[in-house]
Amino acid sequence: MAATMKVAQRGLATRTARVSRKNCVRVAAHARPTTWYPGATAPKHLNGTLPGDFGFDPLRLGTDPDTLKWYVEGELTNGRWAMAAVAGILFTDALGVTPKWWEAGAQVDSPLSLPILIAFEVALFAVLEYKRYEGFKKTGETGFLAFFPFDPLGLKSDTNKVKEVMNGRLAMTAFVGFCSQAAVTGKGPIESLQYHLEDPLRHNIYTSPVGTEATVAAVAFAITPIIIEATKSLRTSEVEPLYPWKSNE
Repeated sequence: MAATMKVAQRGLATRTARVSRKNCVRVAAHARPTTWYPGATAPKHLNGTLPGDFGFDPLRLGTDPDTLKWYVEGELTNGRWAMAAVAGILFTDALGVTPKWWEAGAQVDSPLSLPILIAFEVALFAVLEYKRYEGFKKTGETGFLAFFPFDPLGLKSDTNKVKEVMNGRLAMTAFVGFCSQAAVTGKGPIESLQYHLEDPLRHNIYTSPVGTEATVAAVAFAITPIIIEATKSLRTSEVEPLYPWKSNE
């Protein structure tokens, strides 16, 4: 009898351990690896299920689920365009192609006039964007023409979704930097890098004509987490701030 009870207890312990391991795996699958700053509390509408979700939505723009999916699609689309733009700018800059990328549009060598080219581009993109909008409404996936999702190489996976979003965000930031460099210094990204490496302490954003603005922006970004945490510690209730674009119910 004692031997039978021991066998039953071992079997129960084994099954319990298996169930516990399964539950741990499920919890880990939905756990957010990190937040946009250490110790940040993610808003309730960001539960870690979206690719690249680090709990960043300080303005609470995505509290409405229907609106959030469009923001996700918009970020992904703009990230893809930014990745293509950054790759093209770096490639032409490395080869020394002229005119510079920010001047090329004004120096188009074409038998068609600029207004005709613009009209053709608007018409073409109107068709493509309408098809993308139509496909997204039906499938919830981004794609191209009749292919939703558009994945001819079969690369779609949860890991690649996260990589695409993160690289897209990096590319959008880089493109803003390229535009700023061109506007302030009249140099491309590679030329700007070479100029910086010549004398890093004197050739940098803080010694440029927009040095004051850059310093203020850097300080603002640095103290934002401190302000957020201080506000949370002083707040006596869980009521969120009232933003003009969102109603607190």
